[in-house]
Amino acid sequence: MGWKIWQQSYAKKLLTEPFHLLTTTLFSLLLPVSFLLLARLSAAHYFFTQTQPPNSPFLLSLFLYINPSLFPALVSVLIIAALIHSLNGQTKLAKPISLPHLYTAWILLSILQVCVFWGIEGSIAAGIVGFGLGNERSLPSRVFFFLGMHETMLYWWRAVVKPVVDYTIFGFSKEERWVQRVAVAASFGTLWWVRLRHEVESLVLVLEIKKKLSMDIGVADFVGWGLYYLTATIGMMRAAMGIMWFGVILLYRMVEENQGDSIGNEEKV
Repeated sequence: MGWKIWQQSYAKKLLTEPFHLLTTTLFSLLLPVSFLLLARLSAAHYFFTQTQPPNSPFLLSLFLYINPSLFPALVSVLIIAALIHSLNGQTKLAKPISLPHLYTAWILLSILQVCVFWGIEGSIAAGIVGFGLGNERSLPSRVFFFLGMHETMLYWWRAVVKPVVDYTIFGFSKEERWVQRVAVAASFGTLWWVRLRHEVESLVLVLEIKKKLSMDIGVADFVGWGLYYLTATIGMMRAAMGIMWFGVILLYRMVEENQGDSIGNEEKV
């Protein structure tokens, strides 16, 4: 009887653990995909105002004009929360997860998922794949944005995705494992290399182009510009903290070596 129970629990673990890993990894990509979608829609809105296509897809028109503020506002809230989290120097969230936190995470995940799928459907219907606007950012700016986007995605994964998936599948919060962190980082790195690094700069370039052409700058353009540089600021903070951490370790090693040398000299005397 005990052997059968162990077999059933082991078989259940073999099924639930890969599903849990896959689900958390895919949901963690919703935030970087949101940046990619915002960049594409920003560039598409700029080109559509220039060309004025006769038949805009219904889903895209609905997403761009009827409700243009919910999606950028939600992403902005997440970025600001990640910035505050980084300013506090925290790397993990407090345990256990409270019920209000869990319900809020459910709402945020559901809204962002609907917005992303809605925008993807509209962009596919409009044939929006990606727009090259040229004038790429400098290498430090791209590096800082990459670090900030990775840090922001980790916050999204820990604060929203993981609690929802953990309590849905297991009924309790599970500890982080290195396999999960590697899977999230690898999926983000792949998305960055394939798509995000080529297109996300449209969030900044559209506003700069409109400013040069003396065109009207909308709220969505300013929000996209702000999201880019807020994310880059988070990356700068993480880089600065990493340099400080390395400096503290190096200083500690130097102090230890000096103490060892002084003790050795005293013994010789």
